Amino acid sequence: MFRSFGDTLIHSSHIDKAVEIDMPLFELPSAPPDKDEKKIGQLIAENLVEDGSTLQIGIGKIPEAVLEALSNHKNLGIHTEMFSNGILPLYEKGCITNSEKRNHRGKIVSSFLIGDKNLYKFVDNNPLIELYGCDYTNSAKVISANPKVVAINSCIEVDLTGQICSDSIGTGFFSGFGGQVDFIRGASEGFDGKGKPIIAFNSATAKGGSKIVPILKPGAGVVTTRAHAHYVVTEYGIASLFGKNMSREHMN
Repeated sequence: MFRSFGDTLIHSSHIDKAVEIDMPLFELPSAPPDKDEKKIGQLIAENLVEDGSTLQIGIGKIPEAVLEALSNHKNLGIHTEMFSNGILPLYEKGCITNSEKRNHRGKIVSSFLIGDKNLYKFVDNNPLIELYGCDYTNSAKVISANPKVVAINSCIEVDLTGQICSDSIGTGFFSGFGGQVDFIRGASEGFDGKGKPIIAFNSATAKGGSKIVPILKPGAGVVTTRAHAHYVVTEYGIASLFGKNMSREHMN
């Protein structure tokens, strides 16, 4: 197990019994993004991420595509719930410095991580990485204290009023929704007014069904409400929904 810093250290005197287990850590290699996912990454990087932004970015092909497209950015920071392999090339290029952050300046802050051996070696005994409980990393107050927060999350479907479902397909639960709500709020409440909460996803499912629908499937859970939706990004472009009204005809 890699040794990390932050809220992760306990003194040996607090351990009553310890059992040593010798087995390799689970690894999750990165999957290369397809052309649509690369397009989404480019749209976000070129239009919504400024130099000096603080990123919340998780795991998956779209986050990897965003990170790939940020190679010309400067002084990026990381404050996230989790991160994976994609930050390594960006850090090695000097794009991630965390120098503009107000909290934990110079540090990558997260709650957990998953990736391959290279990532684990990078984190091991590295004082630039600090891990904290999600009650801290996901606090909107803590998130909003960072500059130009860009929160990138995904979803299962979005309806035309901006309701975002991220955890279920109809009445069937698909996953948890993680820190989506926390970071959407934290980015939107940024102290500098420059935060960008983003929902990014492919416009269609693997079977060709649209993820942008007139109404959510019956029983689908609304994770991010239309009152909190800001930027929705697919391979076709960026929709800015915040503050938009809806006509009576649309609602009917």
